[in-house]
Amino acid sequence: QVQLVESGGGSVQPGGSLRLSCAISESRLYAIGWFRQAPGKEREGLSCINTNGDRTEYLDSVKDRFTMSRDIAKNTVYLHMRNLQPEDTAVYYCAAQNYAQYCTIVPGPYDHWGQGTQVTVSS
Repeated sequence: QVQLVESGGGSVQPGGSLRLSCAISESRLYAIGWFRQAPGKEREGLSCINTNGDRTEYLDSVKDRFTMSRDIAKNTVYLHMRNLQPEDTAVYYCAAQNYAQYCTIVPGPYDHWGQGTQVTVSS
């Protein structure tokens, strides 16, 4: 079974940047998505990359600040986040969906999830 491990979370001031990493045991077989969940809110899809790595999707509200990338050799997917704001505070998760030509930022199709990493943005 595929395993995903997130890292890179932490505390930053508004306007700061973070790079989250998601180490995946078998990245070439899956589409990968990034999600977040703030206290009292539903899980929200942020971005995804399809299995072939040639298509990405982004939530409109973050697409100008967040960038997703993949390093196949390292079996790692990244979420580069800049100009972070307090409303970005949440637990961030990566997830894997069995082979998908087109990825989705809807959580339902994802079968495998990491444990999450906390991102806190405050002054």
